[in-house]
Amino acid sequence: MQTPQLVLLLSVTLSFVKLVMTDGGFCSAPSILDRPMYWKVTKPTLSPSHLQDLPGFTRSVYKRDHALITHESHVFSPLPEWTNTLGAYLITPAMGSHFAMYLANMQEKSKSGLPPHDVERFIFVIEGTVTVANASGFGSKLGVDSYAYLPPNYEHSLMSDGSATLIVLERRYASLENHNTEHFVGSTDKQPLLETPGEVFQLRKLLPTSMPYDFNIHIMDFQPGEFLNVKEVHYNQHGLLLLEGQGIYRLGDSWYPVQAGDVIWMAPFVPQWYAALGKTRSRYLIYKDVNRNPLVPTSNLKPLVNVLTLAFDA
Repeated sequence: MQTPQLVLLLSVTLSFVKLVMTDGGFCSAPSILDRPMYWKVTKPTLSPSHLQDLPGFTRSVYKRDHALITHESHVFSPLPEWTNTLGAYLITPAMGSHFAMYLANMQEKSKSGLPPHDVERFIFVIEGTVTVANASGFGSKLGVDSYAYLPPNYEHSLMSDGSATLIVLERRYASLENHNTEHFVGSTDKQPLLETPGEVFQLRKLLPTSMPYDFNIHIMDFQPGEFLNVKEVHYNQHGLLLLEGQGIYRLGDSWYPVQAGDVIWMAPFVPQWYAALGKTRSRYLIYKDVNRNPLVPTSNLKPLVNVLTLAFDA
């Protein structure tokens, strides 16, 4: 190759490299490492772009014993008693659950309302920052991956000066005589990893395991290719939000591809199983009712407290 042609080729190549490395080039997209934690919950990417706007297309499914609610199916409306906040109810007793699970999108100068009488509340921050304050005005600031448990009939408010997204779980408290829950805040990274005999996933529990608490919230982590060993069938209900990653979920006789942002309701005794796919960790938050005898209706828990105490002490 002659020298003038070589100089021209090098000049063009260097100009091209400079273009793609600058802000305007195609290599300028921010690294996934620079993005906030749980960003895919509100910005899912699994569905091909040509299907996301396809009329009538959704991965959402509702059946007698389970439901999959995906991002394109969310319907937001003002949350009752909240200010400057839109909510999307994803799981409610209308589908057969005994709890409610919803997204709350808080905007500038937003504030929560109180749940109904005798209803306990759990919040987990997905985006932004919120302040949890009690009736005296004492507050705790919560960022992404932090959470709060609010006991039934506990005077409190959730406030945000900017945009924030929460996942909220509420249920009517199944009270036991002489047992009371307490308000507290925490963060996932402060919770210890627990033993999972026979399993490979990592497990953290966000709430105390003691008798006063009638549900718990688990954070479960799977590396790519890991899966549940046990094929679960049990009396407990689940409400699940996939926080990171993607995989495949078996519910009953159906198999569903799932990704960050998907919500699943599992009724009692529905067969369930999960495997993580892709190249990154899967993490999900999952609700599970605990510490109550399934033979005892919630309304009869107080009169039968002595029977329950004997049963749990045995």
